[in-house]
Amino acid sequence: MSPKGEGSASMRMFGSVARSLREARGVSADELAAHVGYSKSLIVKIERGERMPPPAFVERAGVLLGDGGGVLRSAACHLERAEFPSWFEEYAELERAVVSLYTYDTHVINGLLQTEEYARVVLGAYCPTLETEEVERRVRARLARQSLLTRAPAPQLAFVIEEWVLRRPVGGRAVHRSQLGRLLEAAALRHVTVQVMPLSHAAHAGFDGPMSLLETPDLRLLAYLEVQGRSVLVDGRDEVSKLHQRYAMIRSQALSVGDSARVIEQIAGEL
Repeated sequence: MSPKGEGSASMRMFGSVARSLREARGVSADELAAHVGYSKSLIVKIERGERMPPPAFVERAGVLLGDGGGVLRSAACHLERAEFPSWFEEYAELERAVVSLYTYDTHVINGLLQTEEYARVVLGAYCPTLETEEVERRVRARLARQSLLTRAPAPQLAFVIEEWVLRRPVGGRAVHRSQLGRLLEAAALRHVTVQVMPLSHAAHAGFDGPMSLLETPDLRLLAYLEVQGRSVLVDGRDEVSKLHQRYAMIRSQALSVGDSARVIEQIAGEL
């Protein structure tokens, strides 16, 4: 699935309306940029739905584009920032209602288990660099997802995490220690299991990368794969079956829940 940009559906709709009006009037992006007093690159991003249009843009563009009916102003009234990047929206919606969710993480601790400080460091390291306001908005959205851990009825949640992820000192010593403590707190919940894939395993079934396996309220089984700002939701029975087989093997090769907790405690004790 190709990324559609970082904007919401309403931002993409506004951009489409703005572009249609501009093209209908025979106005180039350069001409519009000069008239409204913004860069051409911003105009392009607004038309793609990737940037929220400033109020001045709405008014000045409406004048140049002959928007006598106030179409741009009407569309602007419905603008909302996206809670998540567009490529993540469908998964986030499914995640809220899952009956069960099994994840395998290889780079950072799963967002459902991240502390606020850890999430802020991870999102702050994003490239291209996000504006501070955008980082904070994404941190809030990530923390809001964590209501899944306390939702009733409780979903079954399983997390397998590579040991090297736990050893990376994201955010420094204090943030690292707090994050490990958060993992232990989550692992103490009756409906949550946290397992560690130890460095001592020379080979295991997870070399194809991270995954999330979802079961929906209507008992559909889906898989979610994500890499470099791209994602795919897998619903084919054969593919999902293979990923479930692989995940079962990953869980069997990981440390037990008890041994995993002891490893997390050991790493925390080394800080």
